[in-house]
Amino acid sequence: MNKGSKALLLISGILIVILGIICISKPAETLFATAWLLGCFTLVAGIIRMVFTFKTQRFLPNSGSRMISALLEIIIGIFFLTNLLATTASLPIVFALWIMMEGIIIAIQSFDYKKVGFKGWWIVFLLGIAAAVFGFFGVRNPVISGVTLSTIIGIGIIATGIAYITAYIGVKRFDNFIDKIENIVK
Repeated sequence: MNKGSKALLLISGILIVILGIICISKPAETLFATAWLLGCFTLVAGIIRMVFTFKTQRFLPNSGSRMISALLEIIIGIFFLTNLLATTASLPIVFALWIMMEGIIIAIQSFDYKKVGFKGWWIVFLLGIAAAVFGFFGVRNPVISGVTLSTIIGIGIIATGIAYITAYIGVKRFDNFIDKIENIVK
C-alpha cells in the first residue's frame, strides 16, 4: 500500500475517534444529526424502492403494495426532515420503546428455548427482563435515554476509528515485512 493511502487510513481513523468523542460530549447535537440522517436515509430508501417498484412491476406481483410502502417511506422521510426537532425529541423514546418491546419478546421466547431443552433459557429470560426494565426507565426519562443513545453512537464511532488506526498499524507492519523479504531475495 502506498504511503498516501496509509496516511489517509491513519488520518481518517484519528478523525473518526474525534467524531466519536464529540458524539459522546454533545448528546443533543448527536441526536439531531441522527434524526437528520434517519430522515435522509428513509427518504432515499423510499425513492429507491419506488424506482425498483416501477422497474419490476410487470415481473413481480403485488406492485401496488410495494408502491404504497415506498410512498409511505418517502412521506415519512420528508416528515422527519421537515420536523427535525420533533424527530430528535422522539428518538430516545422510540429507542427506549424498542428496547422494552424487544426485551419482552426475548423473555417470552426464552420459554420456547426451555421447551426444546436449552439449559441456558433462564439467562435469555433474565436478559430479556433486564432489557424491558431498561426500556421502561428509558421511556420514563427520555433525557437519560438520549444521552445513552448518543454515548452508544459515540462508542461505536470510536471503535470504528480505532479499527482504522489498528488497520494502519497492521498494513504498515505488513509492508515492512514485505520490504524485508524483498531485501533478502535481492
